[in-house]
Amino acid sequence: MAEFIKLYNENPNPREIQKVVNCLRGGGLVIYPTDTIYGLGCDITNNRALERIAQIKGVKLAKANFSFICKDLSNLSDYVKQIDNATFKLLKRTLPGPYTYILPGNNNLPTVFKKRKTVGIRVPENTICTSIVQELGNPIVSTSIHDEDEIIEYTTDPELILEKWGNRVDLVIDGGYGDNVPSTIIDLTSGIPVLVREGKGTIDII
Repeated sequence: MAEFIKLYNENPNPREIQKVVNCLRGGGLVIYPTDTIYGLGCDITNNRALERIAQIKGVKLAKANFSFICKDLSNLSDYVKQIDNATFKLLKRTLPGPYTYILPGNNNLPTVFKKRKTVGIRVPENTICTSIVQELGNPIVSTSIHDEDEIIEYTTDPELILEKWGNRVDLVIDGGYGDNVPSTIIDLTSGIPVLVREGKGTIDII
């Protein structure tokens, strides 16, 4: 059964954050809170962990639409081609926040994603999440945890998440109740914002 750690968004305990980071560095899978729904993530540099997430989601890793969770925009140039001023201003204005931006990927993408031309970037407005990424030193590759229930598409109660996912992941963070509305996805690959999915973030920005 996965380890269950309680963390508070206002002031996450550094010792507990370090526990999560050690788990990620060891190839562990972690379920953690964001500013929208709970996410399932692993260290971007660990291929074995990436394969495990793809297997859980039932997708081929090379084709998987996983997001990269970054602590801020400083990670951007590591994985994204140079972007124009208008695009950067939009990112700066809306992040951290409940948005996933699809951007053109560069040659530094991890080997398993080399064939991909685009990458989804997230900077959640959640201190637990960004503290983990900051301490880890590189992004987390992330995907949403879905519920089979047709009415409640996303599980919001951490204890129920543990019950359902505890045998498939290594650590579950209780960061309080999650949202059941996912992030708004905006495609910026053409230089003009295109709405892919309307979620928690307002679409007035585009």
